[in-house]
Amino acid sequence: MSNPIRIGIAGLGTVGAGLIKIIQKNSNILEARAGKPIKIIAVSALSKSKDRGVDLTAYEWEDDPIALAKRDDIDVFVELIGGESGQAKKATEEAIKHGKHVVTANKAMLAIHGQELASAAENSGVNLRFEAAVAGGIPVIKTLTESLAGNNITRIMGVMNGTCNYILTRMEDTGLAYEEIFEEANQLGFLEADPNLDVGGIDAAHKLVLLSSIAYGTQVDFNGAILEGIGRITIEDIKAASEMGYRIKLLGVSSLSDSGLSQTMRPCLVPLTSPLAQLNGGTNMIIIEGDAVGQIVLRGAGAGEGPTASAVIADILDIARGINIPVFGQPANSLIKVPAISTSVENSFYLRLNLKDEAGILAKVSAALANVGISIDRIRQEGHEKDAAPVIIVTHPTDRDTLNKAISEIEETSAAIDPPVVLRIESV
Repeated sequence: MSNPIRIGIAGLGTVGAGLIKIIQKNSNILEARAGKPIKIIAVSALSKSKDRGVDLTAYEWEDDPIALAKRDDIDVFVELIGGESGQAKKATEEAIKHGKHVVTANKAMLAIHGQELASAAENSGVNLRFEAAVAGGIPVIKTLTESLAGNNITRIMGVMNGTCNYILTRMEDTGLAYEEIFEEANQLGFLEADPNLDVGGIDAAHKLVLLSSIAYGTQVDFNGAILEGIGRITIEDIKAASEMGYRIKLLGVSSLSDSGLSQTMRPCLVPLTSPLAQLNGGTNMIIIEGDAVGQIVLRGAGAGEGPTASAVIADILDIARGINIPVFGQPANSLIKVPAISTSVENSFYLRLNLKDEAGILAKVSAALANVGISIDRIRQEGHEKDAAPVIIVTHPTDRDTLNKAISEIEETSAAIDPPVVLRIESV
């Protein structure tokens, strides 16, 4: 066997502790597969005394992750601190500068600074690997950069946030309101410290833009992504979707056209027959469509100690094996910057409106849609007792920009009591 691959781990939360457990438990397997031992040299975290359920006595301690990144006796710096900037970014930059390979689970950092860090890593001749940053234990990065490298990728879509999927499926299963299930998820520890990262679609969008960069050879563009969270989804929407043969999912969709790059993270309706509709709880699913392979589906645990640590160790093994792949699948200086667009594809849409209970109001809504050329496929009005009349409309295929014009006209008429809920109906 060769000399060991020496690693330093910054961040000893759930994933960091899980990584140490895997290395301690499976050391013989890892050595056989890597062709050399995997040896932890030093670790760093905020508190040295905290009980993390794992023995750290064999490793040197660094209070400062940047000091850890500079150590001469490590080959791979594992960044598990988190956050788009701060110490995570500084330590990563120092590791690259000092010729260390970097393995990270930090989707936010890469979604914002990916182009810069990729260029730095490739100029320094080191790896920057991030399998764990997207969809936990699902090997979607490796799939795109390696297994599907011969394909022209035409579309990526998926459920990329387990917390949102848990909330939506629990609402359907229990009939409880969003607020109640949100609190349940919070009590179970599913939500980020800032819950909007989950329910606002930000966490999932970080993942989507990383996949888009690999799939289409474009520079990472988080600011160009269109985000809409699940906070306005009601149990009535869940029930109405089910009755029409759909389920609601927070769905990321990206595609590249001659007009530009479309990256959306929004609640959508998907057919009950689609693989996405069968996805329950905190599971993730990524669907990739390529010109040669057709459609493939990747499904598995999108978070958690074991799955995410499994992805981290996979990247470490690749480095130990001498595998060196450009960060986003092709050299960073070849990634193109393209315009951000909403979408180039027409879809049907679900609209829920709370209309004033007055004569002629529905006619105003129909006229606003007709004025921009949108025809109605289905319309449903439920019985009501209050002044608001809930109406559900399903349109024939149109584009979102055209629909937005109609919605603006509806709002100008003051027909609706509050802004409509708009959900794209996605074919899968």
